[in-house]
Amino acid sequence: MSREYRGKKIVIWPSYIDSTIPRSMGRKIPLEDAVPNPSIEEIVRAAEELSLNPIVEDNPYPKLWWKYKQRVVVDKKYPKTRILRLIARKIKEYRSKK
Repeated sequence: MSREYRGKKIVIWPSYIDSTIPRSMGRKIPLEDAVPNPSIEEIVRAAEELSLNPIVEDNPYPKLWWKYKQRVVVDKKYPKTRILRLIARKIKEYRSKK
């Protein structure tokens, strides 16, 4: 991510909100807030609904480079963990409606 974004945007890797990933491998939110195996499409949809202007970038996650090949960059409107929890909550809403 470019230095011009510093403080204005944050990176969201799917592992940050994935309940199947332990904290030692990159999960950032508690298990009760996390969702199992979130897709990039779900994260983008949730970020769009939250008006975070998501941008998908191809870049492997360092700790799990074989599993996660993309990340989402969003506007930093709130603290990072709050954004992650809001996105996970939206994904849970989508999945419960199916």
